[in-house]
Amino acid sequence: MTIPHTCYLGVDVGLTATKVAAFDVVGNELAVVHARTPRTSVTAHRHDVDMTVLADTVLSLLAEIGGKLAADGYAPAGIGVAAHGNGIYPVDGSLRPIGPAIASSDSRAQHIVQAIPPEGARRLARETGSIPWAAQPAVLLRWLRDAEPAAYAATRWVLSCKDWVTAQLTGVASADYSDASAFGMVGLDTRAYTPTALELVGLPAADLDRFPPLLRSDEVVAGLSAATAARTGLPEGLPVIAGCMDCVAATLGAGGRAPGDGTIIVGTWAINGVVVPARTPAPEVTLSAFMPDPATMLAMEVAPTSAANLEWLAGAGVPHQQTGGVAAAELLQEAATVPPGADGLLFLPFVIGSPEHPSASGTFLGISSNHRRGHLTRAVIEGVAQYHRVQIDRVLASGADVGDRPWRLAGGGARSTVWAQIFADVLGRPVRRQLTSELGARGVASLLPGALGHDVPPWTVNDEDDLCVRPGPDRAAYREHAQVFDRCLARMSAVWSEVERHPGRSA
Repeated sequence: MTIPHTCYLGVDVGLTATKVAAFDVVGNELAVVHARTPRTSVTAHRHDVDMTVLADTVLSLLAEIGGKLAADGYAPAGIGVAAHGNGIYPVDGSLRPIGPAIASSDSRAQHIVQAIPPEGARRLARETGSIPWAAQPAVLLRWLRDAEPAAYAATRWVLSCKDWVTAQLTGVASADYSDASAFGMVGLDTRAYTPTALELVGLPAADLDRFPPLLRSDEVVAGLSAATAARTGLPEGLPVIAGCMDCVAATLGAGGRAPGDGTIIVGTWAINGVVVPARTPAPEVTLSAFMPDPATMLAMEVAPTSAANLEWLAGAGVPHQQTGGVAAAELLQEAATVPPGADGLLFLPFVIGSPEHPSASGTFLGISSNHRRGHLTRAVIEGVAQYHRVQIDRVLASGADVGDRPWRLAGGGARSTVWAQIFADVLGRPVRRQLTSELGARGVASLLPGALGHDVPPWTVNDEDDLCVRPGPDRAAYREHAQVFDRCLARMSAVWSEVERHPGRSA
């Protein structure tokens, strides 16, 4: 009889794609399966998720990878889930969905945030390290109370995306410190839920009871339920840990663990974070999320302004109501033939909006008959890099203690040599490419050996110098490009507001 090899499963639910990956005991990727995340853009500002379809998607992927692993002689020892933070996944007492979930890219509740007094926002930031914004669970719970009071009354648990998936695996409602702290719901000094975010939006402190008990990211919630085991073919009782927010998981997967480590993740969301001590006063950033190491947290500037823009361009030429498009790799090859600045074409990367600019939309400026698809792509990836720079500048000015090591660059920007060079040139600092394909799944799976008491060495990443990209001769051009980008961005609010009032634009 052959004894199967041990492996660990990481689930990563992004706004665009859902992935399940398996890793061996030293962190090498063994297999990965993926599917599109069932997110629906109802309007420009309303982004829903069919919770049942999402759960079915994850279970199907687990069944698929379980079959692959069994055929290759591997047996999973546990499962960890990471997913996009914020948004709201409301369920009743039997863990049944209360209508669709609301994704973290949603901005329908912006008016609620705008009504919060500035001192109230500062109070939340001092207490939790996070500021109020439109897709926070507290803000969306208030929207639910106003717009759908029956759904609000029926909601027993307010879950994150990751907690919804974990509940489907185990039949248990849970929460972890990384997600809950990024909600602005956990005091940095108390490490307990605080009612401040609820109070700021006019909800009673009693609504804290709707949020599940807090667990460490590496704490076992429960074993895989019998029903889920039957659907996936995985063993009943397989340990499932609480998991963590995808920003934290991807940072772990990229090797960002020590104080001062900076990570840039080029995914659907732009994630720009630095590991800092978990204490007050917190750096003045948009989000702070506890790391699995209780002594540290991730101070972040984030927005849905990154690789989603390139994905939009890749599919923009497809006939209406059809899927598919040009491969991103093909677009990036074309962009490499275009000079810096895309021959005068500028792009503001807001195809799915921005919490900081509520009316923002994706915008090309300077387009002419001379521009071709390669110019469009170059402008898009330059615009994405420039807005990462805007956010990184805020992190650097926030009071965070940032080390002098190269920032880790992960996601689509790292896998493309031309895009990685643009990042180094735009930022004016070296970046180290992280080429592991499934960083979020790897990061959360890396918590499993310790959680299960397995005696294996900590997983490491490749930090070789040949992966380090330094600013090159185009740095001067991108310094000037940044000035134009910033001036245009500062003047666009009135234009975007006017477009927002266009009678053909859905609310």
